[in-house]
Amino acid sequence: MAQFELNACAYQDYQRADAAMNAQWKITSARMKAIDADFDRTQDNRPGYFDTLLAAQRAWLTYRDQHCTGEGYTLRGGSAEPMVFSGCMTQLTEARTQQLKDLIEEY
Repeated sequence: MAQFELNACAYQDYQRADAAMNAQWKITSARMKAIDADFDRTQDNRPGYFDTLLAAQRAWLTYRDQHCTGEGYTLRGGSAEPMVFSGCMTQLTEARTQQLKDLIEEY
């Protein structure tokens, strides 16, 4: 298999992982919104579960993208750089999907 084919396969793996995470995000964020709706905010004006989760997700996305860019740089300029980058993106995205699933069980 040629390197460009390996790169394409790694990218497709990432696309699947990202789609799964986005689906789980919808489930988890809906649960956090429901918890917020049931929470009495009269004595606690801190951000709600959903707002906190959204801020964390945005920070995590930035972390993932930058971390995996650095991982790809181990082969910077080489034909396998995209494969390493996509592999990292897949690995971290799958782990984040599990974290989002676990949050539902905690609440």
